[in-house]
Amino acid sequence: MIKKLRQIVSKVADAREPETALRLIVSGIKEALLADACAVYLIDPSDEHLVLAETEGLDRASIGVVRLAPEMGVIGLVREQREAIRSENVALHPRFKLFPVTGESQFRGFIGAPIIHRGDVIGVLAIWRKGDRSFDDRDEAFLATAAVQLSGALASAIVTPASIRRGLDTHSQGKTYQQGIAGAPGVAIGHVVLPSPLADLNAVPDRPAIDMDMEETAFLDAVASVQAQILESGERMKDILPSESHALFKVYAMLACDESLTTQVVQRIHSGSWAPAALRDTIQELCTQFDEMADDRLKERAEDIRAVGRRLLLALRADQLTPKSFPKRTVLVGDEVSLARIAEVPQNQLAGIICLKGSVLSHTVVVARSLGIPAVMGLGDMSAERLVGMQVIIDGYMGRVFIDPPPPIVCEYRRFESEERLLAKELDSLNTLPTITSDGVRVVLDVNTGLASDIGSGLKVGAEGVGLYRSEFPFMLRQSFPTEAEQYETYRRMLSAFAPRPVVMRTLDIGGDKPLPYFPIDQTNSLLGWRGIRIMLQHPELFLVQLKAMLRANAEYGNLCLLLPMVSAAKEVRNARAILEQAIESLRRDGVAVTRPSLGIMVEVPIVLFILESLAAEVDFLSVGSNDLTQYLTAVDRGNANVAHLYDPLAPGVLKALHAIVKQAEDLRKPISLCGDLAADPVGALLLLGMGFVHLSMAAPMIPRVKKTLCSFSREKASELFQRALELPDGAAVRAMVHGVIEEEGLGGLVRAGR
Repeated sequence: MIKKLRQIVSKVADAREPETALRLIVSGIKEALLADACAVYLIDPSDEHLVLAETEGLDRASIGVVRLAPEMGVIGLVREQREAIRSENVALHPRFKLFPVTGESQFRGFIGAPIIHRGDVIGVLAIWRKGDRSFDDRDEAFLATAAVQLSGALASAIVTPASIRRGLDTHSQGKTYQQGIAGAPGVAIGHVVLPSPLADLNAVPDRPAIDMDMEETAFLDAVASVQAQILESGERMKDILPSESHALFKVYAMLACDESLTTQVVQRIHSGSWAPAALRDTIQELCTQFDEMADDRLKERAEDIRAVGRRLLLALRADQLTPKSFPKRTVLVGDEVSLARIAEVPQNQLAGIICLKGSVLSHTVVVARSLGIPAVMGLGDMSAERLVGMQVIIDGYMGRVFIDPPPPIVCEYRRFESEERLLAKELDSLNTLPTITSDGVRVVLDVNTGLASDIGSGLKVGAEGVGLYRSEFPFMLRQSFPTEAEQYETYRRMLSAFAPRPVVMRTLDIGGDKPLPYFPIDQTNSLLGWRGIRIMLQHPELFLVQLKAMLRANAEYGNLCLLLPMVSAAKEVRNARAILEQAIESLRRDGVAVTRPSLGIMVEVPIVLFILESLAAEVDFLSVGSNDLTQYLTAVDRGNANVAHLYDPLAPGVLKALHAIVKQAEDLRKPISLCGDLAADPVGALLLLGMGFVHLSMAAPMIPRVKKTLCSFSREKASELFQRALELPDGAAVRAMVHGVIEEEGLGGLVRAGR
């Protein structure tokens, strides 16, 4: 039975159209369970009715006509109880409702199983038998398992225009959208574009190499061409992307000529394969290594390799290509949308990005936020090919995508787009002003950054310093550890650019979701394992070089603050301080006039809440890393699509923990700041102000919105909102409550589409 189910799931996954998928589901299950009829009922989002979407065995002429009220019949009961129901004679069931038009009167045996997707019942999968042939426990288990395995494909069918017009026609009410994960804020209307079919590695046929040397030359020429193209694209976009995003062009360029890739391709060519197939097999082998990793973040690295593979294939077959055109308002759609694909679209024509997979941690989100375009992630199990050329609306605030929207919805979102442009101009006027609440409380807003050259965007929006400089980014873009001299130049550029503003540099935080290609870390659970300060203390030779480079760079400017990541014990701070003293003494012996910088720790490991007093005695300041702290407090890997929806920094429990931290810091008279997504959210920033935080750090594009929010409220009002938030049941209720208050102040455009 398991084999049969796998065959059905595999066929459905390969189906390009949802109508085909629906037919495969009902025919496959009917055959596997020797049923006389099988049907799929899906919920119409506009009125909650169950609609007969596809069947084999019922009267096919009535498909698209049968609509069951939510409480109607045994099908409705399956939905209500959210569990499978089996009956030997369904006509005798107290909830039985006869629909003569479908011919159900001829059946006796029945099983219905709920179709549940992301916690919501979206339909019912049902089977029937005639005569005295009843179903057994194995049949029920099979159907229930099939409903689980196929839920993603069936959820996709609900928002497919073609299937909607056959009975799920909710477009007329203008309420149909696909729910994903909000990646980057904003709204956009555009038409869907996918990669060229010639860039599909899976479509490359096997073919022998007629001239191996010629094939090798063609491949190596393609490598050189792709490198040049990527670097040229990077140069074109360097003024509009922050450095951590722009640096990815160098990553792709290095991947294109990586020895492990080129050597394997050449070996396959000389084993008799033509270059495109040799490239295909090499890319698949490399990606499989990442796809099989347990860490979802590392799995995302496979998409970088696929993106480079597609570019190389395009270069190999350049003579077959026609120039690709883009609509004036292009929406890029794919399982993942790589930076290389983003760079192909003319800057003024890219309206938005939709990723069927991926999470808020992906490169795509970082780039989209940097470019100021909306992005929605994790849209679900659907075929991107069927969306080509269709008009879509992206709501990056709500994480929603409207597919083939009706004119009233298009008109409404066009108004939203216009209002967003006006709001952006208004916010620009705040860049040179300090952040002061309506009752005179001064709030410091700093910028988070990843590379020393990323200074323009932060300074432009009026950042008062660097609240978090991620020193690992330059390490991630190299093939070996940078020398002290190389690190010195990187740190000096950052310190000089912001001087005399303070720059908080976090010491090397590798491991977890930030592995280095030349320093592999083999561990089962990277987020709870060997990372951050734990690695540096066990490799003092690396730590000492970094500290000396930072201290040398600071000798001229004096605005350096050091931050230790992943601290969970006072002993770690003392050991780190000892290495810091060693670095200071070494430099002074060399005649460098270094000063001892302020030293702080990141509060991101939950145990720190209970030992903060002993830790505070060892440091000069505290910095809360709200992203990791929330992740650890809630035991949710936000990079895992199956549980990402449970990650909620606005949950009352998380807010209570943050309040406890800031109160302890006040009692201990230790300066404290907070960096992370919560600070970059106007709702979160307002609550942070209410609980006592007056120093926040965030991505540069979000500073104007946060500044406008904080300047519009008093600290007293923010405190009142925080107290109300603690009494609410969950983060969704907290967000709704604060949204309502922001709306009342006439500032709704800061947290949603429109003004």
